[in-house]
Amino acid sequence: MSDNSTVTVHSSVPEDTLAKSPATGKFRAFMSKFMKQKLAVISSGFILLLLVLAVIGPHIVPYPPNEPNYDAMMQGPSAAHWAGTDEYGRDILSRLIDGTRLTMVVSLSAVFISAFLGTILGLISGYYGGWIDRLIMRGSDVMFSFPDLLLAIGIVAILGPGLSNVVIAVAVFGTPSFARIIRSVTLSSKESLYVEAARSMGAKHNRIIWKHIFPETIPSIIVNVSMRIGGAILAASSLSFLGLGAKATEPDWGAMLSMGRDYLSIAPHIVYYPGLLIFLTVLAFNLIGDGLNDALDPKTKN
Repeated sequence: MSDNSTVTVHSSVPEDTLAKSPATGKFRAFMSKFMKQKLAVISSGFILLLLVLAVIGPHIVPYPPNEPNYDAMMQGPSAAHWAGTDEYGRDILSRLIDGTRLTMVVSLSAVFISAFLGTILGLISGYYGGWIDRLIMRGSDVMFSFPDLLLAIGIVAILGPGLSNVVIAVAVFGTPSFARIIRSVTLSSKESLYVEAARSMGAKHNRIIWKHIFPETIPSIIVNVSMRIGGAILAASSLSFLGLGAKATEPDWGAMLSMGRDYLSIAPHIVYYPGLLIFLTVLAFNLIGDGLNDALDPKTKN
């Protein structure tokens, strides 16, 4: 006669391993690839610094950015003014730090708006096809026929100067780029087996688009956003340089270039520092875009 006994089987697999999801593995693989892109990592640190300055900059500037000091006009870099002063004696470093928030808000707002509109148009165009596809793509072709900056100048000339109109102009010329890229991804995704299976099970079009196709477009959106931000900063600064964006009194990087060009021969530092910051920021975003593209590309080996 034997007693009934209960046998308890303990799993040898740790609970934290069981809790890991495929998304966690994909994220780790992405980070592993991205961290190998040294220039992209360095650029990410630089952009992170700018974003921190955009948040806390107004509280840490050494001098009031808009307060003139007529006893220190057009002084070169020194211990008191690390980047020198402008034609009104205002500290250039303080104005650059304070203007970081303005530049980031304008460029990021414009790119996110264009990404939102372009993604919707690209999904609709690629999924439904037909006359909707032809209408959206022909409209995009018309906008592609104009240089980006020229199109932005025309839009701001119609709407009037101002940073809000600069955001609209930059968003408008950025939308066709997103629409065409997302359309291409949608065309390939809608023929996949899982989309066909969802369609055969009676899934509605909206569910197929947002549940099955949209997730496939996210890597392309991320890469294009990072690449477009640099162009948006350059376009916004160019419009401010031409007097169509920020006011001359605002610490916008493009406006600072415009104000300092008259003194280039006697105080070149007024132009050099804003120009250098624009160059480094645009370059950093482009390098981040290249790094993200390589990290998100499934063909790239770990």
